[in-house]
Formats: sequence, C-alpha cells, structure tokens
Amino acid sequence: MMVPVRCFTCGNVVGEHWEEFKHRTREAEDPEDPAEVLDELGVERHCCRRMLVSHKDLVDIVAPYQ
Repeated sequence: MMVPVRCFTCGNVVGEHWEEFKHRTREAEDPEDPAEVLDELGVERHCCRRMLVSHKDLVDIVAPYQ
C-alpha cells in the first residue's frame, strides 16, 4: 500500500501503480529500469514519476501488526 495515494503537486492518483512499480523495479530477480516501467504504466508527469521513484514504504515498519 502506498501512502499517500495522490501526487502532492498535481493531485493525480499514483497509488494504483505502486505495487506493480515496486515489484518490477525493487523486488524482481532481474529489476527493470524505473523510467521504462513508468513509461509502460503511463505515468508521464515528472511530479508523479518523482513520487513513485522516491517513495519509501514505511507502513510495515511503523505499523508491523496487522
């Protein structure tokens, strides 16, 4: 889960792309280039791309109990 769900700058929803982006660029055996993944996901605005590339998932660290 990505928090925040929307881009701080433009307000576009970026949270819907987070799981696939994270899997393909960080968790995969052979990680893909983040720029190529964002192009394929249709994230075009620089501010939205920055939100996804620079995001660090802290939910599991802050709230480890489900």
